[in-house]
Amino acid sequence: MDLSYPIGRPQIPEVIDDAVIQSWIHDVLASPDALKAAVAGLTTDQLDTPYRPDGWTVRQVVHHLADTHMHTYTNFKHALTEDNPVIKPIDINAFAALPDSTAGEIEMSLLMFEGIQRRWAFLMKSMSPSDLERTFEHPRAGKRPLSAILGVYAWHAKHHTAHITGLRERMGW
Repeated sequence: MDLSYPIGRPQIPEVIDDAVIQSWIHDVLASPDALKAAVAGLTTDQLDTPYRPDGWTVRQVVHHLADTHMHTYTNFKHALTEDNPVIKPIDINAFAALPDSTAGEIEMSLLMFEGIQRRWAFLMKSMSPSDLERTFEHPRAGKRPLSAILGVYAWHAKHHTAHITGLRERMGW
């Protein structure tokens, strides 16, 4: 098993139809419960265990999900209210090294993540097909349509949840 990509890399189809969008919105809504289940009952030592060699701890992964989904939700809103805005990428490793990520209680981020995912899904359900084709400009990746970003972030939550569940399986937790 590839410990970096336990569910593989994101697969974004060339044609993103309504059925695909609806399945991704479903994934967004399901992700907080899946994450909560993945971390349920873990001890402090388990939360501070890296999910792979040279990887983040479980605690950092939980905080990373809240941080990055909050950031991308905000980028969605910029793209819906501005014409192809240039977004500010975040340094995920620098964020993960901050004290709130290395030592903060995960309950804060579990609540944030659930709220962000619910609110983001509410927004996405109201978006028209033309809204989903609106774009933002990533300084390194270029112009990105919201439909494709939705697919990446539906995958992203499952990807990191699989890091945690994979660690639990390997460790017998």
